[in-house]
Amino acid sequence: MTMNNEPQSSSLDNFWMPFTANRQFKARPRLLESAEGIHYIAQGGRRILDGTAGLWCCNAGHGRREISEAVARQIATLDYAPPFQMGHPLPFELAARLAEIAPPGLNKVFFTNSGSESADTALKIALAYQRAIGQGTRTRLIGRELGYHGVGFGGLSVGGMVNNRKAFSANLLPGIDHLPHTLDVARNAFTVGLPEHGVEKAEELERLVTLHGAENIAAVIVEPMSGSAGVVLPPKGYLQRLREITRKHGILLIFDEVITGFGRVGEAFAAQRWGVVPDLLTCAKGLTNGSIPMGAVFVDEKIHAAFMQGPQGAIEFFHGYTYSGHPVACAAAL
Repeated sequence: MTMNNEPQSSSLDNFWMPFTANRQFKARPRLLESAEGIHYIAQGGRRILDGTAGLWCCNAGHGRREISEAVARQIATLDYAPPFQMGHPLPFELAARLAEIAPPGLNKVFFTNSGSESADTALKIALAYQRAIGQGTRTRLIGRELGYHGVGFGGLSVGGMVNNRKAFSANLLPGIDHLPHTLDVARNAFTVGLPEHGVEKAEELERLVTLHGAENIAAVIVEPMSGSAGVVLPPKGYLQRLREITRKHGILLIFDEVITGFGRVGEAFAAQRWGVVPDLLTCAKGLTNGSIPMGAVFVDEKIHAAFMQGPQGAIEFFHGYTYSGHPVACAAAL
């Protein structure tokens, strides 16, 4: 950078930007310097309305002093603590706080670092749970066309964003099916509120159960409101019908609420807004208001209990991350 904060071309070379046309960007860079409230401030002082709250993550606006002060205090007190076979108070406190606002029964919380990690964690919990209860043949997973569940191999496999998948199509998880997407502009173009048409698309799940056998299907994962596909609201009765079918056949239902969580749809979670409680629920983004990477998976207590049946000294679930329940991230979230 130069003295007046103008970028030099060489200073932009090393960062390989995600989901970006890098050559085009670096030819005409658009750099942000600060943020406050609902605005970014670009070079030269130009204010830009942040209409999407970052990448759907700054739910409470930018520059929240209570968050920055909590982060500063925590870094000075305990900057890191290992989460394996040790602990510190904050993730326990945060999990308890989250359980208070979660849908009924989803009172166990597994911390991750992103929405992608949350999705892959939820899928692994679902598969491990089916094995733990003696349903080891349940290995198939079902996502949805145009669904987005991050960029890990699990999330890519159940996701339905074609451009994200095509370079890796030969390497994605086997045993994956996709429900049809619910975007139906022709029939729902002038609907006020939830779309009137589209509940019948949930019946594809019954067809997949007939095709593969319920005893072979572990879980279904959907976004209650599809984000990356274009903010597609669920048709009336659609989520309820998915819940009925999954419950009837012993299939777990996972809601990806990385976007919809923490007040974005008028309740803490979309599960509460539309009255459908899944078995697992993923979140990230708004958990820390976008200030520090963090995600979580809410797990139904009956699923958690199935993991707690072995010897007390045994590790119940061989999964986790170096930064799970990171003290600074917890401070931001709290």
